[in-house]
Amino acid sequence: MPIVTEPSLLSAPLHDVSWRGFASDNYSGVHPEVLTALAHANGGHQVSYGEDEYTARLQELIQEHFGNQAQAFPVFNGTGANVLSLQSMLPRWGAVVCAATAHINVDENGAPERVGGLKLLPVPTEDGKLTPELIDREAWGWGDEHRAQPLAVSITQSTELGTLYSIDEVRAIADHVHGHGMKLHMDGARLANAAAALGVPLRDFTTEAGVDIVSFGGTKNGLLFGECVVVLNPDAATGLPYLRKMNMQLASKMRFISAQFVALLEDGLWLRSAAHANAMAARLRAAVDRIDGVVPTQPTQANAVFAALPSGAADRIREKFRFYDWDASRGEVRWMCSFDTTEDDVDAFVEVIRVETAE
Repeated sequence: MPIVTEPSLLSAPLHDVSWRGFASDNYSGVHPEVLTALAHANGGHQVSYGEDEYTARLQELIQEHFGNQAQAFPVFNGTGANVLSLQSMLPRWGAVVCAATAHINVDENGAPERVGGLKLLPVPTEDGKLTPELIDREAWGWGDEHRAQPLAVSITQSTELGTLYSIDEVRAIADHVHGHGMKLHMDGARLANAAAALGVPLRDFTTEAGVDIVSFGGTKNGLLFGECVVVLNPDAATGLPYLRKMNMQLASKMRFISAQFVALLEDGLWLRSAAHANAMAARLRAAVDRIDGVVPTQPTQANAVFAALPSGAADRIREKFRFYDWDASRGEVRWMCSFDTTEDDVDAFVEVIRVETAE
C-alpha cells in the first residue's frame, strides 16, 4: 500500500528568506548540494550505526585528505567532537592547555570538564594563538600529585579571533608538545576556512605538521548538522567507539551525517564554500577600513572581521543586521561571513555601518 501523506503545513517558509545576518556562520542554511546529497541518501535501507555505504565512502575520503592512517568518527556537533577527541587522548587525571579564548573554555558550558572529566588550563593570548612559550606557562608539574597533569594541548584553526596558524607555527607547537610527552588536538570548526586561506591541502597543517587528532567542522561550512573527529595518529587516541556512544554522539542513522561530508569532500565543495566565505569577509574588511570610527581589532585572515565601534553604534546597526558583541566594554564586535553571503549582502551591511557610525 502506498504511503499517504497530508499536504505539508510548511508549504511556505515561516521566515523572511531575504533577511541576512553577520552574527554567525551557523545562521546560514544548508548548501543546496548537501540537501541533494541527503535526498540521495534517503532511499531504501542502510545498516545503522555506521555500517553503511556512505560512512565507508567518508572513510576513504578522509584518508585521501588526511593520509592513509586517518580514521573518521562522525558525530552530531562540535562540542561533542571536542570532548570526544580530548577524552580519547587523556587519562582521568589529564589536563588540557588551551587559549583562554578557546571554544572549549568559553562556549561549551563546561562540557570538557563536566562531561569529559578533564581539567582545562587556559592561557591568555593577544590573538587567540598559542606558542611554545605560552604553552609552557601551564605545561609543568608532571609527577606532582597535587596538580592535574598537563598531557595535551588544544589549538583552534582558524582561531576564535579569526586568526590563522601557519604550517610552521603548528609544526613548532607539535614538536614542542611532543617533546614534553603531550598530545596535540586541533579544534577545526573552521578548518576549511583555514585551508582556503592558507592555500594548502588539509593534511599540510594537520597530519604532516604533527597534529594527533582533529575536530573537523561541517556545520559552519554548509551542513545541516554534523562534525567529524579525525584521528591522525592512531597511537594517540584510544576508546573512541565506546566514548562516542557513552557521550550520546553515536548516530543510529549515521549515513545522513556521512553523506553530507561526502558531498563536501568529494569534489571540492568544502573548499569552494570556505573560500567564498573568506572572500566576503575580506570584502567587508576592505570596506570598513575606509569608514572613520570603525577600528579593526584583529587581522582578517579567514571569514571573521573584528572591530571596535563608537558608543551606541552597534545597537543601531543591529536594528537591521544582527551580530554579536565580542567585548562590549570596549565596543568590540564580531562579524561572520558564510558560504551563502553575497556581495550585495556585504555592501548593504557596509552602508548601514557607514550611516550609523557617522558623527
